[in-house]
Amino acid sequence: MVLSAFGALGAAAHSLGAAPVENKPKVSPVEDLMQEHGVLNRVLVIYDEARRRLDGGLELPPESLRAAAKIVREYVEDYHEKLEQDFLFPRFINANRMPDLVQVLLEQHVGGRNLTDETLHLATANTMQSADDRRRLATSLRRFTRMYHAHESREDTVLFPAFRTLVSAHEYAALREDFDKREREQFGGESFPRMAERAAAIESQLGIAELARYTEGF
Repeated sequence: MVLSAFGALGAAAHSLGAAPVENKPKVSPVEDLMQEHGVLNRVLVIYDEARRRLDGGLELPPESLRAAAKIVREYVEDYHEKLEQDFLFPRFINANRMPDLVQVLLEQHVGGRNLTDETLHLATANTMQSADDRRRLATSLRRFTRMYHAHESREDTVLFPAFRTLVSAHEYAALREDFDKREREQFGGESFPRMAERAAAIESQLGIAELARYTEGF
């Protein structure tokens, strides 16, 4: 029934002459940051699966977990969070807006890097053979996912909406160029599709790529 409804909507759109949008304008700076949060959420799903296997004594390919942690290090921590720290947080501090929130977010950036260091250190074949090391790794993943679910929810619903009120339209548009320049320097071009593909490849390796599996039992 649901599929039929969507099919009808698609047919109606086609009859109205709707066509795929080409040459889409670039997303705004805040939209860009929220897309990057989407990649982080894909990694959190991977971390949840890894933790489930560690807790249950199940097989976990350490290279898959390590690849996920590298996305966090390269894309979330060394790029996304640097954008926030260099371009967003200083404006809140200078305007004395939400200083307590910004301070906690900064502290969590540091804490997240420490947990990623531990995950990268423990995501090895030797760790998979040690019950104690598996528990340590599971704890690291649990702490990271717990913190970042809350962390990004505050940014998406509190910090990012408020940021738009701190800058002029001209400054906001110029920020898009700043983001693009940083992205070219670090990745040589647009990075979001590539990082999403990397996350999707890890999901396939772990057998969790099928979205429908998460609706089982409903």
